[in-house]
Amino acid sequence: MLIMRLVHMGAMAMPDPATRKSSGGNNPSRDRSLPSSGDPWRDLVTLMARLRTPGTGCPWDIEQTFETIAPYTIEEAYEVADAIERKDMGELKGELGDLLFQSVFHARMAEEAGHFTIDDVVRSLVDKMVDRHPHVFGDTVIHNAAAQTGAWEVMKAAERARKAERVTDGPASALDGVALALPALMRAEKLTKRAGRVGFDWPAPGPVLEKLREEIGELEEALAAPVKKQAHIAEELGDMLFVVANLCRKLSVDPEEALRNANAKFVKRFAGMEALARSRGQDFASLTLDEQEALWTDVKKAERA
Repeated sequence: MLIMRLVHMGAMAMPDPATRKSSGGNNPSRDRSLPSSGDPWRDLVTLMARLRTPGTGCPWDIEQTFETIAPYTIEEAYEVADAIERKDMGELKGELGDLLFQSVFHARMAEEAGHFTIDDVVRSLVDKMVDRHPHVFGDTVIHNAAAQTGAWEVMKAAERARKAERVTDGPASALDGVALALPALMRAEKLTKRAGRVGFDWPAPGPVLEKLREEIGELEEALAAPVKKQAHIAEELGDMLFVVANLCRKLSVDPEEALRNANAKFVKRFAGMEALARSRGQDFASLTLDEQEALWTDVKKAERA
């Protein structure tokens, strides 16, 4: 992420506790290097500790909190997905490093507050993965990926139930554990999937399409009201999007991927319109909407040719 990289370019210039003599022998100067231990993982943990060290670390890093860093963590995860989408392995290596740095950053802040260390994070992860793969690390026999997925969901449901009892001291909900910070379309798809596991689901896509038509009708009513209420319009739009996410699930379509593809198609066609206008000596922004629509039609025809 450019912002974080620029910040840490500045951070590399910050003085640290190690000192050395200058070539002249009279003026002390700071040794800004990070000696390698031969263990890249430990070097990363050490680097993070130095960045967060009061007085000698990076002022920007030192003042961060879980809440201020969380948006960067989400952004880095998307940049990993973007590199994978573009099949850019060189970029993926860098983005995975940026995402790893986020984990180490959060763990360092937690260690400073006395909650846990990065070693605790890794140990907990290993223990969880061992528990969730008894067919690999135990005697359980699972014959295929579908059976493994079912067993995985059963184990995760049990974990959510135990977590709910600890947090709320009450019974678990089928919807527990669906992260609030997920992209809204993704969260809607996951919520409907969870509800479906306990029987609250339509049997086929057809009824979902009918529900979508119903929601579109309610939106049209809100728009036709003598006094338009923006909150009501937003509510109806939200209901419509929720049903669209559910329809995607019923059709085995990832709503986020479908929308990403639609975005990419729009960008490609829009760029095609602009290029076509330039080739005709036209200023795209000065064209009427009808003229722009005609360009859009020409670009679509060219795609089919």
